[in-house]
Amino acid sequence: MKKFTLQPVADKLNELLGAGKVAFAADITGEDAKAKIAAMKDGEAVLLQNVRFDAREEKNDPTFAKELADLAEIYVNDAFGTAHRAHATTAGVADYLPAYCGYLIKKEISVMGKALENPNRPFVAILGGAKVSDKLNVINNLLTKVDTLIIGGGMAYTFLAAKGYSIGTSLFDSEKVDYCRDMMAKAEEKGVRLLLPIDTVITADFPNPIDAAIEITTVSSSEIPADKMGLYIGEKTRELFADAIKNAQTVVWNGPMGVFENPTLAAGTIAVAKALAESSATTIVGGGDSAAACEQLGFADRITHISTGGGASLEFLEGLELPGIACLQNK
Repeated sequence: MKKFTLQPVADKLNELLGAGKVAFAADITGEDAKAKIAAMKDGEAVLLQNVRFDAREEKNDPTFAKELADLAEIYVNDAFGTAHRAHATTAGVADYLPAYCGYLIKKEISVMGKALENPNRPFVAILGGAKVSDKLNVINNLLTKVDTLIIGGGMAYTFLAAKGYSIGTSLFDSEKVDYCRDMMAKAEEKGVRLLLPIDTVITADFPNPIDAAIEITTVSSSEIPADKMGLYIGEKTRELFADAIKNAQTVVWNGPMGVFENPTLAAGTIAVAKALAESSATTIVGGGDSAAACEQLGFADRITHISTGGGASLEFLEGLELPGIACLQNK
């Protein structure tokens, strides 16, 4: 537990803001916290100990929420990355205090909210990552909103299997094949352009360790050999996806196009990130791996908005109401 203490955070804040500006409470709602708060002067702050040290936090225990509220006069939530969690510090405390959002949450819901509800068109969404099951509701929701939906990453192989293609030993979700067929039919019904990889980079075995050197070749997405697996989008697909992004006015991206942690296998994710960076569209990157990819590849400062929340941005794209935002009086 000691390694998760917030003491180093308090030390860093004092280094940045000036010694003595931030007091650290060794507990959360106990005597030390109350004493440190009572001693505060104008311009000072108190950082409480890690709330996860109290089991009542994740249970959204009303007693714990009330104890926290008794320490304050106003509640401001600016942690979008935890807004999808109904915990005591993200939702419960708002039952006892005037509750408002901070500037970051305001930006998150403003930028992503406009993209989903009133986007400049054409509106293109790009989904990657490993499994279809991770993005079931996102796909379903986006098909009611976008002009083009691009599917890449590991989840693309289940869609390719649903088209009747041989996918070799590629990542595959056998329980979601019918779902993929339904989504392709839904796209056609709604006039949404659904783009899947037309070529793929293959290898014999997944790299181990993940950044190990690896031999690769590129084949048509319909012709993956039985003993090979697809690991990321091929050159023709990168051009296809980039062209769709180039003609867009709004682009939302969540999930890498392959195993970007391996230098040999990063080209697909690099191509999408580069296309977003060069686009004149409003470009939004969901948190998690796609945000990390933009940061690592040096494109972050050329993206309109990079979300700070992986899980929260996914639920937002699903159209769900986030409990950490729903409880706020002013958002």
